[in-house]
Amino acid sequence: MARVKGGYVSRRRRKRVLKLAKGYVGSKHRLFRTAQDQVMKSHLYAYRDRRQKKRDFRKLWITRINAAARINGLSYNRLMHGLKTAGIDMNRKMLADLAVNDEKAFADLASKAKENLK
Repeated sequence: MARVKGGYVSRRRRKRVLKLAKGYVGSKHRLFRTAQDQVMKSHLYAYRDRRQKKRDFRKLWITRINAAARINGLSYNRLMHGLKTAGIDMNRKMLADLAVNDEKAFADLASKAKENLK
């Protein structure tokens, strides 16, 4: 059986992988085999962390809302329950933005939530 040489296909594949591995430390950007392993792992991290990022931002927003709510004399869950009973439908991203950038508006929302808890 004749020996099969890689030719330009193998070279293209290796160049593509090494190009993706640009910026990695040590042999991970120089040697094809280790570079290929790291590129595959990096793709897995990227896929996983696109979902993880959504969770992280939600955690951050909840932390900010909770801090601002406690300044206004409420806990996070009582604030959210009060807003829901008041009919104020606002997502956590917007509430966190108000908590950081417009404390007066957040205080107004917190007072409405307090009124509806009683």
